[in-house]
Amino acid sequence: MPQASVYDSSILQGIEDLIRSVGGDPDTFQGRMISELLQTSLKLIPDGHDTGQLKLLNSSLKEMRYAYQVFNKYKGKRKIAIFGSARTPEDHPDYLAAVAFSEAIARQGWMSITGAGDGIMKAGHEGSQREASFGLSIRLPFETTANEVIEGDPKLISFRYFFTRKLMFLSHSDAIAIFPGGFGTQDETFEALTLVQTGKSNIVPIVLIESDQSEYWDYWNNYVRKNLLDRKMINDEDTSIFYIAPSIDAAVEHVLKFYRVYHSSRYVGDQLVLRLNRKVSESQLAMLNDEFPLIVKTGCIAQCDSLKGEEDHLDLPRLSFHHTRNHFGLVRTLIDRINEFVFDAA
Repeated sequence: MPQASVYDSSILQGIEDLIRSVGGDPDTFQGRMISELLQTSLKLIPDGHDTGQLKLLNSSLKEMRYAYQVFNKYKGKRKIAIFGSARTPEDHPDYLAAVAFSEAIARQGWMSITGAGDGIMKAGHEGSQREASFGLSIRLPFETTANEVIEGDPKLISFRYFFTRKLMFLSHSDAIAIFPGGFGTQDETFEALTLVQTGKSNIVPIVLIESDQSEYWDYWNNYVRKNLLDRKMINDEDTSIFYIAPSIDAAVEHVLKFYRVYHSSRYVGDQLVLRLNRKVSESQLAMLNDEFPLIVKTGCIAQCDSLKGEEDHLDLPRLSFHHTRNHFGLVRTLIDRINEFVFDAA
């Protein structure tokens, strides 16, 4: 019997019928995405992938589906990822600083996401408490259990792969707080910075925090400036992507200020749309156009209503412009500038 192609009409019709049989609609955008997922799965058969590759694809998709299912129950709640060493003792000043920070940010209605282990991860849960915490654990030979705060909670998710775990951290975090740590913490730090710098993730505040007895981030900042900035391996604007907080209160204030006027953003075609909590004035708009021409490819920064293709927060005022898809450090500075605007009481 000749082998059928995934694109044969009978196969495509079978996929559509299968989607309908479980309550989906193959004619919607989401239905078409499900159809493409099923087509991709079927293509694995003639591709001839080995068992190890199929296991990886299968496990990673299962992990992502389940994690999205958990997080989708908490849409609309601001969340902050907290990174740091699993080896930090509970009486260490950095541990106590992490407890104080997570407690303070939880009082502002935020939920915390940590790696579910001990050290700084446990401190993040201890401050936020179980009801305002997510735990994203990784299965390692030397770390097999979650900390006692999050253990047994339905918001505890176990991952086999680092890449699916990091995707969930960064795709669900409205801010990132990083405390001193080792290779893993540095990996998470530089990945977060790289994704914002290259526009591969949402621009969010990245706050570097430590106790007042530590110089960890001073040494780190010296390395970044001497070895990266001075050698022109990064630009001046890239240093605006992170903030070294001088205190816990300053760290909390920095995170909250980021969302004072700015709400969220997305691309609609070539247009970068910034959703705002309030409308800027014409003079403020002119100021932005004067200060940030480098990130505008054509035209100018303009006020607008929601654009065709947007589905979220349609009632919010917006700024949009034809972005160069470059200089994301300057986009971060633009957001900071908007958040500094003074508005009339009216």
